[in-house]
Amino acid sequence: MPSSTTAIGRQAEAVVASWLQNKHGHQIIAQNYRTRFYEIDIISQSPSGNYYFTEVKYRKNASRGNGLDAITPQKLGQMHFAAEIFTSDNNLKAPIRLAAASVMGANFQLKDFVIINE
Repeated sequence: MPSSTTAIGRQAEAVVASWLQNKHGHQIIAQNYRTRFYEIDIISQSPSGNYYFTEVKYRKNASRGNGLDAITPQKLGQMHFAAEIFTSDNNLKAPIRLAAASVMGANFQLKDFVIINE
């Protein structure tokens, strides 16, 4: 198991990115995209052309709840803001989808993936 929180986060993100690519045919556009105010963990494009901006939350175990519980209205606002900046900076016209993934345990198991807006 990785030792630093950054390494743990990167491993959880790699699990989700692999799942998006291998199970759903997404192309990973960027990882850890940063604005002045916020970071998007994974930006991907689905086969249908939609862009997904995915926040990944890792929990070692269920004692701290599901990682999706950390997706607050404030976090959603930040995600939307970062997605708008990315699409504007890259002149993208496809619909924006905000999503969140929960990864749990020492084996980094993807537990949940939800699309927040459709």
